[in-house]
Amino acid sequence: MLSLYEIGFAVGTPLALLVLFLAVQRMVAPLGDLAHNHPAQALVQGSFLFGVFSVAGAVVAGSVRGDSLTGDLVWTAAFGASAVVLLVVGSRLSVQAVLRGRAKEEIARGNVAAAIGAGAHHVATAILLSRCLYGRDAHTLAVSIAFFAIALGTLHVFLLLFRALTVYDDFEELVGGNVAAALSYAGVTVALALIIGHAADGTFEAWAISLRAYGKAILFALALYPVRQIVVQGALLGGKLALRRGRLDDGVGRERDVGLGALEAASYLATALFVSRLGG
Repeated sequence: MLSLYEIGFAVGTPLALLVLFLAVQRMVAPLGDLAHNHPAQALVQGSFLFGVFSVAGAVVAGSVRGDSLTGDLVWTAAFGASAVVLLVVGSRLSVQAVLRGRAKEEIARGNVAAAIGAGAHHVATAILLSRCLYGRDAHTLAVSIAFFAIALGTLHVFLLLFRALTVYDDFEELVGGNVAAALSYAGVTVALALIIGHAADGTFEAWAISLRAYGKAILFALALYPVRQIVVQGALLGGKLALRRGRLDDGVGRERDVGLGALEAASYLATALFVSRLGG
């Protein structure tokens, strides 16, 4: 059972980080008024809220020891503030890269598909931060930020490699309002973040040792594509086995079948959870 001391940090940290997040967001990536019916903006803000609470939980678990109130406050503030700034800046850069600078415009006009794609990057960035950014000293903070940068770069490399095997262009589908493609993209983005975040987590020993272990762990991400082509497209949809093209690409890209997009996303997430458990 949590003590009153731990409950205080568990309640106070997410609230303090939420206030900080809103201040940083207003300066870096303001969304506008959510009071009116605007599902795209609400989706984006909801994904950010998920991110703030995810990193808050990781910071409290990794930085609060109970032996010194001053130390707990200092390191919770240091790691928490760093995580919030990196969440806003890192996810914004990711979204701008994916939507080629049109994120604000597409979300403002109510493009739900673009909002789902953007929200996926906010969630993915938060997952990476929650697995990297926690600790109790300046050296650990520096190493954590460096590993987060490596993990975020790895995520984008795998996304480029993975999506190069589909016949449709994610950018065109997202700005074109294809919700099926957005769900597919969101599923693989979050799934990769789960696998990469799991690979980045753990005790830092030395750069050579840690990077070698990280490289081995992220190879599990390669399991996502066989699951897509063999399990979903072949076994579930009855399509022909193929490295590229097929029933799933047609259904998501051309027919805009939201059910297929959701099925594909679910297969990625299930695989990521499965291989993460296998990885220990």
